[in-house]
Amino acid sequence: MEKMKEELAELLEVDEIKENEVLADFECWDSLTVLSIIAWASENYGKTLLAKDVNEAKTVGGLLALLK
Repeated sequence: MEKMKEELAELLEVDEIKENEVLADFECWDSLTVLSIIAWASENYGKTLLAKDVNEAKTVGGLLALLK
């Protein structure tokens, strides 16, 4: 899980993330970031995510829960 959080922090262009942080509050959060997360989840974890699911996750913890 720590490796996943580190990779996600890199995608969100920050040094570290907390599970209660709201995704929309990240400065880089936009549709391109959502697509990057979808591609990252597929390539690295074999998970198929929809943009709708990523946006509905709301928080870092919610997003990580989609990847479990």
